[in-house]
Amino acid sequence: METRVAIMGIIVENKDSVEKLNSLLHEYGDYIIGRMGIPYRQKAIKIVSIAIDAPQDVISSLSGKIGNLNGISVKTAYSNVVSYE
Repeated sequence: METRVAIMGIIVENKDSVEKLNSLLHEYGDYIIGRMGIPYRQKAIKIVSIAIDAPQDVISSLSGKIGNLNGISVKTAYSNVVSYE
């Protein structure tokens, strides 16, 4: 199976969607390398970065599901690091 390393940048503008976001991240937890969340209180948003190592279709699926949440934006950057497991 071919996997890629990627980073997802997530901006949370709607705090009501945080529970759904956390549920999705838990669902894909086997692929997540690390996670960092920063509350930006002055702007009333949260900034989350996710490092992930997974097949490209899994990364795309997670990104799409996150992007469909109300008040949440996500962008994914893929590395050139590919491994075969």
